[in-house]
Amino acid sequence: MLVSANENFSSYRVFTAILFRDLTVYFRYRGSWINPLFFILVVITLFSLGFGADSQALRVYSPSIIWVTALLAVLLSLDSLFKTDFDDGSLEQLILSSQSLYLSVLAKILAHWFVTGLPIVLATPLISLILGVSFEVLPEVSLGLLLGTGILSFIGAIGASLTVSLASGGLLLSLLSMPLYVPAMIFGVQYLQDAIAGWPLVPSLSMLIGLLLAAVVLSPLAIMAGLKLSVEA
Repeated sequence: MLVSANENFSSYRVFTAILFRDLTVYFRYRGSWINPLFFILVVITLFSLGFGADSQALRVYSPSIIWVTALLAVLLSLDSLFKTDFDDGSLEQLILSSQSLYLSVLAKILAHWFVTGLPIVLATPLISLILGVSFEVLPEVSLGLLLGTGILSFIGAIGASLTVSLASGGLLLSLLSMPLYVPAMIFGVQYLQDAIAGWPLVPSLSMLIGLLLAAVVLSPLAIMAGLKLSVEA
């Protein structure tokens, strides 16, 4: 029992150490969290200008616009998720370590979400204002992005683990991740459409929560396998 407790405490310390180390690195290089946020705001603004005076059409298509731009913003930053650790050899040490690789992967994805997904969620009022979405549904839109960006980070990390050893794996990362994103896109857009239209949210919200839970539990397993393949290649 004592050995098990010590192992659990040690794994927790490794988890928090990796989480705070990655957050420190991200905030040291501000582009890692500013670029995705800047990208989504610029693209959404361009969509708004493109629709011009047709504000009704903009509101109709706003769920799709929000999800597509959020997906692309997350993809922009995924290429570097494991790259630095791979280049300096620390990724191989994590794999060979007796500590839980599952928790290490979980910490890295969580740190990535903090600097990419969370800023997008916090920018929801501005995004809603640009797209003409009513502030009455702001909590629902924020919740949708909170769940959605988490799903995008966890699923996209699978592709990142498979392309980490490639010099320029950005395009391949996108090709690998896109098919996995389809269910999240379908239910995410449906949820925002239901929220804006005032329809019942339980079906689409339940699917989003289920997808996030499945991604949190299962994607680290796939990522672990992908990282081992990349390191051994």
